[in-house]
Amino acid sequence: MLTQLTTTVHTLKEWAVAINALESGKTIMLLRKGGIHEKKGRFQVAHDQVLLYPTYEHQQPSLLKPEYANLVHPVTSGWHPETVRIGSWAHITDVLAISDEAIVNALLPFHIWNENFISDRLKWKPQQPIFILLLRTYKLPQEQEIPYRAEYGGCKSWIDIASPMQLQDSQAVLSDSDYRQIVEEIVNSP
Repeated sequence: MLTQLTTTVHTLKEWAVAINALESGKTIMLLRKGGIHEKKGRFQVAHDQVLLYPTYEHQQPSLLKPEYANLVHPVTSGWHPETVRIGSWAHITDVLAISDEAIVNALLPFHIWNENFISDRLKWKPQQPIFILLLRTYKLPQEQEIPYRAEYGGCKSWIDIASPMQLQDSQAVLSDSDYRQIVEEIVNSP
């Protein structure tokens, strides 16, 4: 049973286009191998209830399905916004480690990336699996703008923001039954 936090500083960084898809209910899935600065060079889920922190620098339209590729506005290396919009948080309900490209490809209907992304991710650190994260996303009652800080930058999946953010009165993007149905389809897909 989920013991829901009322505030948190724990944050998962992800491409802004992916967070928009989570917030609009178009996906519940993220694919991760981890950032360059992960502990011991491996991806690990640090917290199961996290704010969703959008990033822009490494978004690549060529790794997204066409309907998402045109939503990306390329930025120069090292660019970051002066403030970051935090509009949601998520409960990571399932973490699946998969190394078989055929299984990961079978999950294409459930996420925003294309075959090139999957192939690239599997080739990078090939001894490590891709981690499939299933997220129950909640919209905050009011979006927050937080100032960007240098310590939020870099290739890392997890950061703690400076001030706790209130989670009360957040609304689930998908109903309980819709979320459970999609999880079952994903888990039973391959």
